[in-house]
Amino acid sequence: MSQLIEVTSVIPASLQRLGELAGNLFFSWHRPTRALFEDLDPELWEQVNGNPRLLLRCVDQQHLDWAAANADYLARYERVVTTFDAYLTAPAPRTDAPLVAYFCAEYGFHESFPIYSGGLGILAGDYCKAASDEQLNFVAVGLLYRQGYFSQSVDNDGAQHAHYADSDPRDLPVEPVRDAHGTWLTVKVPIAAKEVTARVWRAQVGRVAVYLLDSDCSDNSPADRDITHRLYGGDESLRIRQEMILGMGGVRTLRALGLAPAVWHVNEGHAAFLILELLRENLAIGLDFNAALELTAAACVFTTHTPVAAGHDAFRDDMFASCFADFAKALGVPMERLLELGRAPGVPNWFNMTRLALAGSRYVNGVSRIHGGVSAQLCADRWPEVSAAENPVGYVTNGVHVPTFLAQTWHAFFDSHIGRDWRERLSDAGYWQALEAVPDELFWEVAQGTKARMLSGVRERLRREFERKSLSAAQLRHVTRLLDPEKPDVLTIGFARRFATYKRAALLLRDRARLARLLDGSERPVLFLFAGKAHPADQPGQEVLREIKQLMLAPEFAGNVVFLEDYDMQLGRWLVSGVDVWLNTPIAPLEASGTSGIKAAINGRLNLSILDGWWAEGFDGSNGWGIPPGQAQDPERRDALDSELIIDTLEEEVVPLYYERGSAGLSHEWVRYCKRAMMTVIPQFNTRRMVADYMRGMYRPAAAHGAALLANQAAAARDLAHWKQSVARAWPGVMLRSLSDTPRELAHAGRLRLRVAVTLNGLTPADVAVEFYGQRLLPRGGHELPPLCSFEHQPDDDAWRAMLTPSGETDSDGSQIYVLDSAPPSAGQFSTEVRIRPAHALLSHPLELGLLKRL
Repeated sequence: MSQLIEVTSVIPASLQRLGELAGNLFFSWHRPTRALFEDLDPELWEQVNGNPRLLLRCVDQQHLDWAAANADYLARYERVVTTFDAYLTAPAPRTDAPLVAYFCAEYGFHESFPIYSGGLGILAGDYCKAASDEQLNFVAVGLLYRQGYFSQSVDNDGAQHAHYADSDPRDLPVEPVRDAHGTWLTVKVPIAAKEVTARVWRAQVGRVAVYLLDSDCSDNSPADRDITHRLYGGDESLRIRQEMILGMGGVRTLRALGLAPAVWHVNEGHAAFLILELLRENLAIGLDFNAALELTAAACVFTTHTPVAAGHDAFRDDMFASCFADFAKALGVPMERLLELGRAPGVPNWFNMTRLALAGSRYVNGVSRIHGGVSAQLCADRWPEVSAAENPVGYVTNGVHVPTFLAQTWHAFFDSHIGRDWRERLSDAGYWQALEAVPDELFWEVAQGTKARMLSGVRERLRREFERKSLSAAQLRHVTRLLDPEKPDVLTIGFARRFATYKRAALLLRDRARLARLLDGSERPVLFLFAGKAHPADQPGQEVLREIKQLMLAPEFAGNVVFLEDYDMQLGRWLVSGVDVWLNTPIAPLEASGTSGIKAAINGRLNLSILDGWWAEGFDGSNGWGIPPGQAQDPERRDALDSELIIDTLEEEVVPLYYERGSAGLSHEWVRYCKRAMMTVIPQFNTRRMVADYMRGMYRPAAAHGAALLANQAAAARDLAHWKQSVARAWPGVMLRSLSDTPRELAHAGRLRLRVAVTLNGLTPADVAVEFYGQRLLPRGGHELPPLCSFEHQPDDDAWRAMLTPSGETDSDGSQIYVLDSAPPSAGQFSTEVRIRPAHALLSHPLELGLLKRL
């Protein structure tokens, strides 16, 4: 049996901190740091997939010695170290800033750290980077998988093959967490009548610590050692165990580290078991179940990323009961009470993680304006008497970490032509107007240079693939004939993302004859670059991939349609920075947010996309092309409408505009669009804005709410839980009865006076709010929900709102008399109602209980 022997070089003293730089994921967004490693041995850098730790262990001594003797390299090294130190030693977070604990099942920091599968993980990675940049008081928790998402190869028939490889922790930017005695920190998680041990690792993301748990411990059985082996691997039984390690083990890890988060952020339902662990802690201080749940939920924030109910994790009741039997027994709580926390109406015998998150969080959001509305509809039965439009589900639209995904060429360009302070002014919309003054020729030169580098990288990637598969050189030449970095003037359209069926990667293939005519213009050629992975269990997604791969090799499309296998973060960075147009064709409204189009736009690339997710907020008519979703109930008809409209747009607008070249060899109108893309998207859709919205709209309110309920031995949590129980008992008997007629007409200068009898059924006037609400019908206002964030915005300006107050009188049946005396806000027609809801100063939202009666 062969044995691996690794011979490592000695890092020269003058370069000693290369090891430290390799161990902090600061390198994942700081290109000059990565360049230090790449320049030691570019070929090895490629072989190790951009992994600085592995490169340092395998690089030949002579390369290190060369660098130590090279004045230019040493100067660059010193600049990087100075920048790194300045970044880490910037002023600490404000002492009154709440500590936020962020939980997610995957993180996409860099392609060399494969603990991510797609958009959720890359967003979580970006969020941690932004938390570091903004010096938030922030810690993150996840799992350290031995096998991340699969590597992909696709054969000539278009069949996808998934390959898994174990990572060596020595290759990853992680370190064991040790206690004061030097012992590796572990936590115990009760699972199915035994305790599973999880080791704790730390990844440093700039200033932010990310703690990752791993069950591959000698204390565990072989089956338990495999719990965290593969990202999203295995069956339902393995998934519930993974999520118990993440949620419960994550809370125990932070407690073992002496941390006391004020806010717990459940980023997607996978992490929701942290709610049960916090519930256990609160029961342990003597609270009853309802009070413990109130105290838990007040400090929890839940972000859902899934726009369809079928995408929410759920486990059979018997499986949940088996895994949590000892946990429930230790709590002294009936199993049925725990199961109720995850029960979705109409879905018996299943424990739903989204329902648990809703039960245990008072602050809930989707990830775009449209997705916030979709999520409010999906979860509407949580607030049964409240319309989806008014329930507590809000939204914070996603952004991207600009330093990670902005091409280095644009970094340098901004430094020279916009100002070196652009990194600090990402969200300053006025600042980015300076792009208008940049000469079009200069802007285009940078854009085309960036594109040429992308074409070169993609061409080389294909060369290696064809060589590995022993395909012919002639075939390679035909496939890559338009991938010419010396001639980057071919309109190039990119589509790269997960090959889920709702993303409709093959939408434009419906009319192949028309597509062939579009692509085959000798004077105006068009190149499509496709990349993406289908989940190994998603056969329909794999069929879409097969169709595109086969098209790539078909004579009439070869060279105009190219599929790039094994999509990862590196390929993603190349494509979003280098293609001319970014295509997105989801079935609306199933694109929760999408961020790849944001990454393209910050690089001055134009989106051609269905108006869904973030693009419905970002499109302004002059920064790309927005395609209204086809309005048809029949899926075939809908797809046909969308496909026709996109190809119409390509034929009539995109292609002519791109090739409208003047004497300078560029289309000035195209460049104007590109500048507008940067100017409008960078300041609105960056993670700096995003984390600020979370902090203002959710984290600070949750921290204050949790602190208020915890004060005085959690007296307020007990009182609030008791009050809610009283309201629940009384509410069926609460009634409204009109004692006056609502006038059909009212002069603008007049006043609306109403009298209403309210049967409180044992409640007091302090327990309720009685309000008049009028929705404007005419003239129709132009009011719509705000872009980017629903929290802290003013109510609908078109509405007429006024509170009714107790008059002190009682009706003959003992009901309380409430009166209204209100002037209309303006002339027009209003649809009006009087309504009553429970009211308490410690509710997180006026309609938190989901109880609302109307007259």
